[in-house]
Amino acid sequence: MSDKTEKTEPRLSVFKTYKLYVGGKFPRSESGRVYEVTDSKGNWLANAPLSSRKDARDAVVAARKAFGAWSGATAYNRGQILYRIAEMLEGRREQFVREVGDAEGLSKAKAAAQVDAAIDRWVWYAGWTDKIAQVVGGGNPVAGPFFNLSTPEPTGVVAVLAPQESPFLGLVSVIAPVIATGNTAVVVASEKSPLPALSLGEVLATSDLPGGVVNILSGRTAEIATPLAAHQDVNAIDLAGADEDLARELEIAAADNLKRVLRPQPVDYFATPGTDRLTAFLETKTVWHPTGALGASGSSY
Repeated sequence: MSDKTEKTEPRLSVFKTYKLYVGGKFPRSESGRVYEVTDSKGNWLANAPLSSRKDARDAVVAARKAFGAWSGATAYNRGQILYRIAEMLEGRREQFVREVGDAEGLSKAKAAAQVDAAIDRWVWYAGWTDKIAQVVGGGNPVAGPFFNLSTPEPTGVVAVLAPQESPFLGLVSVIAPVIATGNTAVVVASEKSPLPALSLGEVLATSDLPGGVVNILSGRTAEIATPLAAHQDVNAIDLAGADEDLARELEIAAADNLKRVLRPQPVDYFATPGTDRLTAFLETKTVWHPTGALGASGSSY
């Protein structure tokens, strides 16, 4: 019996093909274009899809199609799904530590801190899904024989520009509150560091989140955001990832159909986020109902 070690041929690495995440599927850009993504030292990491205006329109169609069922789901069910996202992300923690470290030029320890904070952020917002209505809604005291009740409802389709800094923790911090309250989202990933965002699409696809609730595009932020801001079926826009000049341009475009606009502001994404982003994309519905004796039918009159 030979004791010689069998020689094996060196194997080629399998490079990851990054794709968009639209309508629960993973298409390439309609344009067929890609752009090079590099690390903090200029080393090539991967080619990312360069989304077109058509991709942005397709993402809005997918988000609108998903809105009815998602906004109509119980708050408890939405919380379960957000918690499931945290579970799936925890299972792929090492992958995201590596990708975030490469994208931002961070040590493994600092990248791990970002990923852990992102996982915890999903859990935090999962806990708020069935509580935010009690915080911002309720019965209102009025003069006269009436019940007056206010309840929050989701705004609709929200375009979200992911932060350019902290592109993973920041990304989660702007997506989670949008969908926790029943909205659907079209997300423009960080232009410089889109890879963790595109990988997040794979987590969302395996976490019971219905297709179309979150749609993730990569490419030139201004090129994708401009048609989204002017799109008549987009109800709100979060400008977290826009610089001052782009934010001004997009806010003007959004005014055409009175979109709700969340302006960019300095944020420490490691800090406890509070409820500001939860309430940013909620509308308040107020119902008046007369009080009185109950009739035979059980209705008041």
